[in-house]
Amino acid sequence: MSAPLTLLGIESSCDDTAAAVVRLAGDRGLILSSVVAGQTALHAAYGGVVPEIAARAHAERVDLCIEEALDKAGLGLADLSGIAVTAGPGLIGGVLAGVMCAKGIAAVTGLPLVGVNHLAGHALTPRLTDGLRFPYLILLVSGGHCQFLIVEDAVSFTRLGGTIDDAPGEAFDKTAKLLGLPQPGGPAVESEARTGDPARFHFPRPLLDRDGCDMSFSGLKTALLRARDQAVAERGGLAIQDRADLCAGFQAAVRDVLVAKSRRAIARYLELAPAEPAFAVAGGVAANSAVRAALETLCTREGVRFLAPPLPLCTDNAAMIAWAGIERLERGLTDGLDLSARPRWPLDDRAAPLLGAGKKGAKA
Repeated sequence: MSAPLTLLGIESSCDDTAAAVVRLAGDRGLILSSVVAGQTALHAAYGGVVPEIAARAHAERVDLCIEEALDKAGLGLADLSGIAVTAGPGLIGGVLAGVMCAKGIAAVTGLPLVGVNHLAGHALTPRLTDGLRFPYLILLVSGGHCQFLIVEDAVSFTRLGGTIDDAPGEAFDKTAKLLGLPQPGGPAVESEARTGDPARFHFPRPLLDRDGCDMSFSGLKTALLRARDQAVAERGGLAIQDRADLCAGFQAAVRDVLVAKSRRAIARYLELAPAEPAFAVAGGVAANSAVRAALETLCTREGVRFLAPPLPLCTDNAAMIAWAGIERLERGLTDGLDLSARPRWPLDDRAAPLLGAGKKGAKA
């Protein structure tokens, strides 16, 4: 009997260097180890991720993360079935660091090399954790991306809509910066919002008057800037409660947009009459408790199963990359040593490009 597929995953698309070992266990994955080396301290002085600093840190840390992941899993390279690596989309310097390291390991060991789309890693996380059956609907919501996808297969995705400008995670980061809060902005804004009044400041809910599942968050960020300036002008400064109320109002607006657009996406998904309808959320903003709770309530009303990954699997990690690699390797899909790093890589290449500025550049 052949040994179960066991893959090393490598992730370096933005500001987290990660390595993990995942084994196929029935219809889902068994995470043998997962190591993430964050870069928050390196970028703190700049109010955001600096690509050149991130790329250098990835190059310095990726081999150390791999060594630690293998050690925690109690395995060596000879025990692996293959190497999975994020090949895009992302900050090209970071992606390149991971890809080159994976190529080197594959060349020396002869192990199969599997290039993984970072977005597919997020999109397939519900299968890693819960063995979710196809087709299901997922809201991929993070610092660089936001889109609704029908996951038809591990290599087949249909995009129903997405953000036409800033992704929600990026909007959270910019909001934190405008209010003098630390990065990453999502957790900081959520923490402040707990003691805030979401009704004090009126913020728009962009694009709710338009059909479809596309979203926009750039105007919401501008509205917060104006509200902040008005509060400062009236009080001669920004009080602690002002900041909490601004955070609460901003978070409520993002939540409302995501819920309203999710309702539309669920309606389109249900037209397929799936045998086991399910809606999942993944990506960094999926860690926001207010967003998760609102989406779970929506799914209860719609009669659709709701899934959200454990918090450590919401943000960038290599376990999801290893799992996506397992899914591809099971289908006989591998890459050669000419695998390229890609700054853009849409999951649904039939859909029109999602353009706009973003943490990771133009949208995939």
